[in-house]
Amino acid sequence: MADLLSARDVDFLLYEVLNVEALCAAPAFAGHDRTTFDAALDAAARLAREEFAPHAAAADAREPSFDGTRVTIIPEVREALARFADAGFLAAPFSEDQGGFGMPWVVYQACQAWFSAANVGTHAYAFLTVGVANLLSVFGSEEQKRCYLAPLLAGRYFGTMCLSEPQAGSSLADVRTRAEPAGDGGYRMTGTKMWISGGEHELSESIVHLVLARLPDAPPGVKGISLFIVPKHRIGPDGEPGGLNHVTLAGLNHKMGYRGTVNTVLNFGEGGECRGELVGDPHQGLRYMFHMMNEARVGVGAGAATLGYTAYLYALEYARERPQGRLPGNKDPLTPPVALIEHADVRRMLLTQKCFVEGGLALVLYCARLVDERRVAETDGGRAELTLLLELLTPVAKSWPSEFCLEANKLAIQVLGGYGYTRDYPLERLYRDNRLNAIHEGTHGIQALDLLGRKVFMEGGAAMGVLMSRIRGALDRAAGHDELGAEVEALGKALGALSRATKAVGGALGQGELLRGLANATPYLDMFGHVIVAWLWLEQATVASDALAGDSGNAVADPEFYAGKLAAFRFFFRHELPKIHAQADLIASLDDTVLGLSPDAF
Repeated sequence: MADLLSARDVDFLLYEVLNVEALCAAPAFAGHDRTTFDAALDAAARLAREEFAPHAAAADAREPSFDGTRVTIIPEVREALARFADAGFLAAPFSEDQGGFGMPWVVYQACQAWFSAANVGTHAYAFLTVGVANLLSVFGSEEQKRCYLAPLLAGRYFGTMCLSEPQAGSSLADVRTRAEPAGDGGYRMTGTKMWISGGEHELSESIVHLVLARLPDAPPGVKGISLFIVPKHRIGPDGEPGGLNHVTLAGLNHKMGYRGTVNTVLNFGEGGECRGELVGDPHQGLRYMFHMMNEARVGVGAGAATLGYTAYLYALEYARERPQGRLPGNKDPLTPPVALIEHADVRRMLLTQKCFVEGGLALVLYCARLVDERRVAETDGGRAELTLLLELLTPVAKSWPSEFCLEANKLAIQVLGGYGYTRDYPLERLYRDNRLNAIHEGTHGIQALDLLGRKVFMEGGAAMGVLMSRIRGALDRAAGHDELGAEVEALGKALGALSRATKAVGGALGQGELLRGLANATPYLDMFGHVIVAWLWLEQATVASDALAGDSGNAVADPEFYAGKLAAFRFFFRHELPKIHAQADLIASLDDTVLGLSPDAF
């Protein structure tokens, strides 16, 4: 059976490309070294294989059900999450004074990759809980931290984020849920929230909902949204959950994938008073929630990369073992069939998968390292630059793997042929699971508008300046490698095409042509993402080339690994990167074909 991820690739990215050991020089991470990182990674891989992967198919086949009274989830989910919490994986990235281990975010995300690869439906409960805890650790009052943080990190409480409503999915300006002051410092909550993952279950003692709602005096639009803690149970003075808080389950949403994660419609205040606590200041809820949402968006990208990665490894194993057909030119039916991997088109599909999933994993881990770099930055200016770069890359980290690692899932099914389309193999389930990632936490189109409409031009293009500086650094490091010369030149031309398209859009937006300027935001995001992944492939190729030449200081015990890296790198540059030039031409032309058709003409 194929493994969930390549441990060798994870080590390569963390230690050879991203140099995470250097983080240990900062006081915040001084208690760590490679030994502690490896121990955490090994524990994550083992727990993912032993506790999460075995029930992935069962959780998909026997999705959560609601009998009108309680939600039933297969018992293996609760058992796996208890083991997860007991092993410290809820608390790991938090500081020691918060009850955690102070693990760098990039190492933590690498650990989490094993769990999402093994069983993304079960892992989602933990993923959301860590996000809630992280938000409260930053914006919660001292009393809120005291009341909620420890139970969340211990797995006694799980968390959710309640944004969307039946009439307002991604359009948060149209949120209608109300919060009325109760006169004692609390609030009476009324309204309905839709698409709430983890919204009702008995996997934990209680559930902590983070709810976007409006105060009576709230201004219209997103500027009038506040954030509230709304627990499933009333929390008593002793910090223990008491009676129910009238958060009522209205029904379950039955999904294509992610079926192990219960998804709910919740009514607040139905049948009795539902109490909430304001987080931070009034009318700042969206700003606070974006702290969790941006974290979640990179996490979604990581989940997409890992689901594609697992499918790739399965297809690779199958292609190596499955005899099928004979090579062109061999007309003798008496000769034995060759393995699938001997066929050129199968190799094409496998290399496409490899460059997408390994490139996607590199992207999300790079962004996770930026979080750590920002945390330990020694100057305000350095911290500001890192913030700009992370904001610029977040929509890319969320969306590029969600699109292109899903393509890897599709190709993995294709490698297996008819078998891949059946439930006898996990590939169809992995595809269904991954299909959600282009939708939740902001659709592909919304991320495109965020990138092109906000992030690229914010602060006069300062974030793009930081990005270009880093890419130029990679080009300089690779320039001394003759064997990488063609790719260095290709990336330079790609940057020129990106610059040309960006300048054209910027001109249109500067003249107030918003619809025309943003009409092709999604192709822009795809183009932008390909350039970013090409850059990160160049970083990987430089390290691999040095290793093969004996210049890296690493013993080359596995030359085939480095040779595979260089092959995938060249495949991406020859088969994928050239596509951006046609996209750049389209975008630079400010093509408005999509705007010129009446709705009735579609």
